[in-house]
Amino acid sequence: LKKKTVVSATSDACRIKSMFYHAYNSYLDNAFPYDELRPLTCDGQDTWGSFSLTLIDALDTLLVLGNRTEFERVASLLQDTVDFDIDVNASVFETNIRVVGGLLSAHLLAGRAGMELESGWPCSGPLLRMAEDAARKLLPAFQTPTGMPYGTVNLLHGVSPTETPVTCTAGVGTFILEFATLSRLTGDATFENVARRALRALWKTRSDIGLVGNHIDIVSKKWVAQDAGIGAGVDSYFEYLVKGAIMLQDEELLNMFLEYDRAIQNYTRFDDWYLWVHMHKGTVSMPVFQSLEAFWPGLQSLLGNLDSAVRTFQNYYSVWRQFGGLPEFYSIPQGYTVDKREGYPLRPELIESAMYLFRATGDHTYLQLGLDALESIERIAKTPCGYASVKDLRDHQLDNRMESFFLAETIKYLYLLFDPTHFLHGGGTEGDGSWEEGGEGGQCVLGAGGFIFNTEAHPLDPAALYCCSRHTQDRRELRDILINLSQHDRQSKQPTKETEGPAPESIALKPGEKKTPPPLSCPVQPFSARLSILGQVFSDNT
Repeated sequence: LKKKTVVSATSDACRIKSMFYHAYNSYLDNAFPYDELRPLTCDGQDTWGSFSLTLIDALDTLLVLGNRTEFERVASLLQDTVDFDIDVNASVFETNIRVVGGLLSAHLLAGRAGMELESGWPCSGPLLRMAEDAARKLLPAFQTPTGMPYGTVNLLHGVSPTETPVTCTAGVGTFILEFATLSRLTGDATFENVARRALRALWKTRSDIGLVGNHIDIVSKKWVAQDAGIGAGVDSYFEYLVKGAIMLQDEELLNMFLEYDRAIQNYTRFDDWYLWVHMHKGTVSMPVFQSLEAFWPGLQSLLGNLDSAVRTFQNYYSVWRQFGGLPEFYSIPQGYTVDKREGYPLRPELIESAMYLFRATGDHTYLQLGLDALESIERIAKTPCGYASVKDLRDHQLDNRMESFFLAETIKYLYLLFDPTHFLHGGGTEGDGSWEEGGEGGQCVLGAGGFIFNTEAHPLDPAALYCCSRHTQDRRELRDILINLSQHDRQSKQPTKETEGPAPESIALKPGEKKTPPPLSCPVQPFSARLSILGQVFSDNT
């Protein structure tokens, strides 16, 4: 039975690769250098900023599927063709998760691709510089009285004087993964600092019952949309508190999420569904399930809340089986789609949760969801020029758009679901290239597991952050100590008269005296950073 399962999983992985290349080649042939493919008319369109977004978003997927040659070709192509000095209004949120996140991930995976690396990688490199350039274009959005960013920025001129101060909650709280990674790789603390300032400002705006709304005025700190839930407009804020806590070993972020989670479980959870409620009163405002909420069981699994995660996943999976996809909005009381929200743009969230839950439980129910998704997308969404968003799941009408996240997330999570020994899961054995050397003098161990996916499924390696920040700091401290010791040694060897200087100090402790620790212990990862196994964070009371 085990052998049969392995053969089946291999076959399914091949089908998923075929799906990727049909979509990817269709984009290259018909849409590049535009942002996205229009699969019904076989042409392209710019959507989020006019910088070949699909190619940036799909870059790390190439390596995940094992195509090193194309990964290297596209990485070089992007360096030659993409320019962020353009007069374009771009979404701060989308540019961060898709462009900055995609470039950072590709940079961190470049060693595994066999590319020629700069000395000191992963603390330097052309893709890292591109990510930094893109992120710097977003920094003017954070120059507000509260520190919470505007939703849109002009890449050439900054924030328009007429820009609205109203933005969604996720648009404020979804930066810590990418910006902290940038800061710790480059040594420039600016990025992490602005992301943390935004998080702390948002944290202070929660209601008396511990909830946040959907849209906020980032200047006045007043909530414009007061619906509280875990779906659209809020989702990745909660996701980044958890993943930021894991990646950065940050108790502040974890405690923020745990306090939110108590309010979420108390006010929004009903029969393992999560409804929308008024952020101040806790009364139900929208008894609907949104497809974006399907990330939640996967997030719960990262914290070890498996029983709740499994039950909620089954609710969401029942909707998938009803329609062959997840409609954007689903009325829980009526058990049907919501008017004008019947579409399915090939979103990844339920597949993402299936991947996490299969890793946590080994239950083949989650592989079945993967098969259902594969069959549904092939039968409903495939066109001669790629895969089209489903405009209406009731009659399978198609829309003329293939979002970049289909290649960045949906196909990647599907592939990883069926490949439990993949290096991103920490798979591989010693000696087969499952880890790499990096940093100054090859002192760091990278790529050995524990990757954190940003909300666009771009994997980030926490070991690289340690390599370029804490490890470098430890080495500098050790160097300074050795220099001081050397200078002291030289001084002690200079000829002196026997009568000069105090008597040598006894190494014996005087009564009641405590031994002082040395100024620097061995430069290794702090103990707290090891309290993480397979993505689960263990706090002191676990």
